[in-house]
Amino acid sequence: MIEKKAKIYVAGHRGLVGSAIVRKLKAEGYDNLVVRTSAELDLRNQQAVSDFFQQEKPEYVFLAAAKVGGIVANNTYPAEFIHDNLMIQTNVIHQSWLNGVQRLLFLGSTCIYPKMAPQPIKEEYLLTGPLEPTNEPYAIAKITGIKMCQAYNRQYGTRFLAAMPTNLYGANDNFDLETSHVLPALMRKFHEAKVNGEDKVVVWGTGTPLREFLHVNDLADASVFLLNLPEDAFSSLLTDPSSPALLNVGSGEEITIKDLAVAIKDVVGYTDNLVFDASKPDGTPRKLSDVSRLNKLGWRHKIILADGLKTVYDWYTLQRQGS
Repeated sequence: MIEKKAKIYVAGHRGLVGSAIVRKLKAEGYDNLVVRTSAELDLRNQQAVSDFFQQEKPEYVFLAAAKVGGIVANNTYPAEFIHDNLMIQTNVIHQSWLNGVQRLLFLGSTCIYPKMAPQPIKEEYLLTGPLEPTNEPYAIAKITGIKMCQAYNRQYGTRFLAAMPTNLYGANDNFDLETSHVLPALMRKFHEAKVNGEDKVVVWGTGTPLREFLHVNDLADASVFLLNLPEDAFSSLLTDPSSPALLNVGSGEEITIKDLAVAIKDVVGYTDNLVFDASKPDGTPRKLSDVSRLNKLGWRHKIILADGLKTVYDWYTLQRQGS
């Protein structure tokens, strides 16, 4: 168990995932948190990260800092997606070893798995087939982070775990139409169409792909749960022969993009037409994570999608009013 006074570093504390982890930790009574904005600490800078770790000496690390985005962003900025993520995670993981971090949680994404992986996706399917081309640079960077955790655990005896969440949504999400993921992009499209009185909303693709979604507050809950596991359970994750130090985090439930769009349309209160542009890419046809290992440890998601969409839209509209 992590002691309440333990020094905990949350990398990426202002992002979707990191901010949720900070909220969860504070709610659980952890008050010795170390955070830095990207302006204060560029995690791509090896020397800066080394100086930070030597000065602060965190005992636990949540590595939630990353360059992230949807299909458009991944297609447009592949070099940044592979370079920035490789630099961030390499520096943080290496310095965590050098400075004696007790446990580290590296957060990635289920896009690490092959495009045509059997469904639901088990952890052992990693590196068994080609990746989805639209996000391959990002996925390769995250796979490298998993392999770094495994390698450092094997060679140096570190206690680094990689958790791969499914599609996330929640407060502090990115709603930029060029760089966001599908759920916030749809929410913004419907909201602006309603406000501007537009008679239709066009959605990329056919609407047939299946996606799994997890509220970021559930991911934060799972993240703290995992780093707090008893030693025997935590050790078993690190040494599991089928997929050492790798664990899926998700809801285990899926929905088509079309049904998601309809659900968001209803939450927003947009009453005009919904049109799918089949000339645009769909991405991976189906991506459902197998969360049986996490469930067996005693954790399950709590927030159902319908409730989550309502809270996120409430948050989004408040942000729009305040800007």
